[in-house]
Amino acid sequence: MLAKPSWSVKSLLDTDHQPFPESTISQKQLHHLLRLSALPLPKSQEEEAKMIKTLESQLHFVRAIQKVDTDGVRPLQSIRDETAEAEQENEITLESLKDAFAKEETVPGRTRRIRRRKDVPVDTKGVEDWGALAQAPKKVGRYFVVETGKD
Repeated sequence: MLAKPSWSVKSLLDTDHQPFPESTISQKQLHHLLRLSALPLPKSQEEEAKMIKTLESQLHFVRAIQKVDTDGVRPLQSIRDETAEAEQENEITLESLKDAFAKEETVPGRTRRIRRRKDVPVDTKGVEDWGALAQAPKKVGRYFVVETGKD
């Protein structure tokens, strides 16, 4: 059944070669949607035509997805592997926690808090050795700057 796909995303997005006869969005509808979305109106006819073409392309894609037969398909509950093997791999047991428990100690005293032992080094490889500010477009010292748009 799934050996040969019946459609592709690329065929649905290839809007230059195929018109969308099932939908025509008027200028009035576009302006109404822009107002509802609190977006600015187009500044030119070309920008408006491009917005209408993009919106028609998106509607065409959604309509094509809505036509897919989903009878007998269980609804997606979460985006994770829900197979029996994955559940067994992700199951937390006392055996899987032994290593974590070995790195803890009870603080003497009335409250008997649990804390990480100081003699056990914490493995931070891959966690703390990345540059948090590497992608920041503007920074001052150890901080990134957020432009508010106010003068």
